[in-house]
This record gives sequence, structure tokens and C-alpha cells, in this order.
Amino acid sequence: MKEKNVAGILALFLGGLGVHRFYLGQTGLGIFYLIFFWFPVMWIVGLIDAIAFFSMDQEVFDRKYNRQYERRRDTDYNRRDYRRRTREEQREVRSERRHDRRYDTQRQRQYQRPKPRPPRNNPYKASGIKKYKDYDYDGAIEDFNKSLDIEPNDVAAHFNLACAYSLNEKPEKAFFHLDQAVANGFNDFQRIREHDALAFIRIQPEFEAFEKNGFRLQQQPAKEENSAPPPAPEEEILEGEPDLLEQLKRLGELREKGLLTEEEFTSQKRRLLG
Repeated sequence: MKEKNVAGILALFLGGLGVHRFYLGQTGLGIFYLIFFWFPVMWIVGLIDAIAFFSMDQEVFDRKYNRQYERRRDTDYNRRDYRRRTREEQREVRSERRHDRRYDTQRQRQYQRPKPRPPRNNPYKASGIKKYKDYDYDGAIEDFNKSLDIEPNDVAAHFNLACAYSLNEKPEKAFFHLDQAVANGFNDFQRIREHDALAFIRIQPEFEAFEKNGFRLQQQPAKEENSAPPPAPEEEILEGEPDLLEQLKRLGELREKGLLTEEEFTSQKRRLLG
């Protein structure tokens, strides 16, 4: 156990050599003193250390340089604190612990993890998205409607149908399916305001009232919140249309493959350029 007076005396007479630092177990700092001992400033620093040790409170010195004293002091304090407890207090603590363990056990028994809902086999959603990206909007509409036969409240299918009907310039059906998407939990209203495929219904005169009504049709009653399924994942909702050059290139490829007649190609091209 190190003494502060011994450290002060060593610092006073041999402070420039860092002997007091070696005594306190600060080997690295002692080597630093020893390397630069020929500088007068190191002896001045040693003198300052000596004054600091002599004026330092014993408890502060022990806490800083006698770690064993600090651990023993903590242990003694804990023992004294434990002895101050009465038997009645100890029984109360043990009783509370038993009650907590019993309560946790009951909660674990009562809690039952909900069984995951098995995914439904719905191949029409994927085929509808593929046809939509191939500009086959009629085929996409047909597949999305079949998808709704399997999952009537599918948010993504309703939203994608609204996009396809808008591109086919059928505003009534587009408004209907957009209303159903919102009724079943779709809440990305900014996408409705900016989505390229919904540009046709945004220029319709009834769109302003539709927007003010929370993107719901006036005659459609709002569904209860508890019955609404969770929103569809982002990857199932189609993004905006590709740029004009890409669409024209795609139409040309479909015509060359014989998937579009010349009349259909001209009609789709006029719609894109219009």
C-alpha cells in the first residue's frame, strides 16, 4: 500500500528522475521523466508533484493510487449495508422476487405467439405486373381482376388496376379501384398526385372533389379501420412509366415480333405522343 508522504519526499528530492512515478506504479510516466531529466523544467515539475502529494487528502490519494484500498472499502461498505438490513426487509425482498418470477411464468404461459398467415397462391399478380410493363394494359387488367378474385382486398392489385384503367382512359373504373386501394389501407397520397400512370384521371373534373374527400368516392362508405388489412409491400406497386423514347422503342419491338398490329402500334404511338 503506497503512502502519500513517501511519494512526496521522492518527488521533492528525485522528482526530475521520475522515481516517485515508479513508486506509484506509473512506469510509462516515470520513463518519460527519466529520459528528459536533464531539462530543468522536469525538476520543477517534480517539485510541483511533491507539493501536490503533501497537500492531497489521504482518501483522495488512496482512491487514486491504492486500488486495493478502494476495492476493500467498497466490499466493507457492502457488508455493512447488508448487516443493516433487518430480517423483515430481507423477507419482503425475497417475497417480491418470488412474486415477480411467478407473474413472469404466468405471462409466458398465457402468451401465445400468433400463427403466421399462410401466403396465398396468387400467380395473376405477377403476370399482371409483367403484362403492364410490356404495355399490354388490357391483359394486365384481366390478370389483376383475377388476382382480386383470390384476394379481394389486395391494395397493390387495386392500385395497379387504377393505373392500367387510367392509361386506357377509363376514368370511372380507375377512380373506383383507387378508392378501393385507399379503403384497404393505401396511404401514399403523394404517389397518387405524382404517379405518371394516373395523369389522365388527374385532369378529370371530378379529381378535385375526389382528392378533397381523402381520395375516396363520395358514395363509398368508409370501411372500419379494424377490418383494413396491412398496406401492400412497395415492390408490388408499380412505379411510374418509363421515358418516352423507351416506350416507343418497346412498341416497335412488339410490332416486329407480331404482338401488335400496325393499327394498334399507330394507336399506342399516337397516345404516347399526344
